[in-house]
Amino acid sequence: METASLPRDFRLYLLISVMGALVHFGQGVAVGWSVYEQTASPLALGLVGLAQFLPILLFFLPAGHIADRFERRSVIIASLALSTGAAVLLAWAAWLHLAVTWTYSALLLSGCAQILNRPARDALMPALVPPAQLARAIALASSLHQVASMAAPALAGVALALSHSALPIHLANAIFTLIALTATLALHQRSRGEATAAASGGRTAAMFAGLTHIFNTRLLLAVMSIDLLAVLFGGAVALLPVYAKDVLHIGPAGLGLLSTAPAVGSALAGLVMARVGVALDGRLFLAAVGGFGLMTVVFGASTHVLLSLSALTLLGALDSISVVIRQTVIQQATPDTLRGRVAAVNRVFISSSNELGALESGLLAALTGPIVAVVGGGIITLLVVAASPRVFPELGRWRRPAPP
Repeated sequence: METASLPRDFRLYLLISVMGALVHFGQGVAVGWSVYEQTASPLALGLVGLAQFLPILLFFLPAGHIADRFERRSVIIASLALSTGAAVLLAWAAWLHLAVTWTYSALLLSGCAQILNRPARDALMPALVPPAQLARAIALASSLHQVASMAAPALAGVALALSHSALPIHLANAIFTLIALTATLALHQRSRGEATAAASGGRTAAMFAGLTHIFNTRLLLAVMSIDLLAVLFGGAVALLPVYAKDVLHIGPAGLGLLSTAPAVGSALAGLVMARVGVALDGRLFLAAVGGFGLMTVVFGASTHVLLSLSALTLLGALDSISVVIRQTVIQQATPDTLRGRVAAVNRVFISSSNELGALESGLLAALTGPIVAVVGGGIITLLVVAASPRVFPELGRWRRPAPP
């Protein structure tokens, strides 16, 4: 799939996605390292995830409803304004060496921006490409997102090593957010899910329509639930600062490499899927999630830098495959009038796994140590995959042929 042949608005969408990834992953490295430096507490790292998750948990229903009621480009613009404010607040806290509670406050604001942004952005994408090219477009967007997430941690690690401060990273993030805002303003597409709440059966029914659709569509529920549990228990990313400092002894620059490795694998896998166009099915999804759990075990047990980097790279590639399949299922099984609300629920599932996974990892690491926390989480992921065919037999029957 050649980028030059893509519609203009989808190219702008890719730019917005890339800028968002630079901000998210650069912020993750900067905040993780600075919080651990200030507190020396794995639990404090877990609270970083909680601060980002709370706004998503509280506001996902109205955010999804907003994405379907209002023009989606305008919703994205409002979210990017909030993201700029969060980056500026983080920069201010780093400049003045404020207490860690200021960082948590900025992350709360960032979480509000994220839950407003992603449902509208996810719902907008299918309107920007022909239906036959949707799976490849998802793979391309995912791979470019991962390329950005590959560059951001490495650059953030170097910036931390050189400046011993998160300030340059947060200032750069403010600039990246403004670039995304400019690209959003340039979009021609005006996508809207529905004109009135009554179109979905009243305000309350409309608010919960995304949840209702997911629970009534077993295939959707399968891919979202399995992914949630896998990353919730199998996520090692939240403890990378601990591994970089206390297990592998490679410092902030090493943390950048560890954070980059999953994105390298994910980007390569996404680019192959976008270029070649592979057949997708439920068995491939389960194999990818199971491999993710296995590589989590390998990384958690490793004390060698090269083995750790290799495990994280393979982990990222397998995660990319599962993400493309999940997103393809979601877009195919959801009418446009519900895309915002389903995307909002999906965002809760993703954030539950990522941010609550960070809290779970931090709590377990504080009690048992980081190695037991990561290895144990990977084993639980493998058990989830083993049980999935019986719980969701329809997943084994789903198949999407390779695109032309």
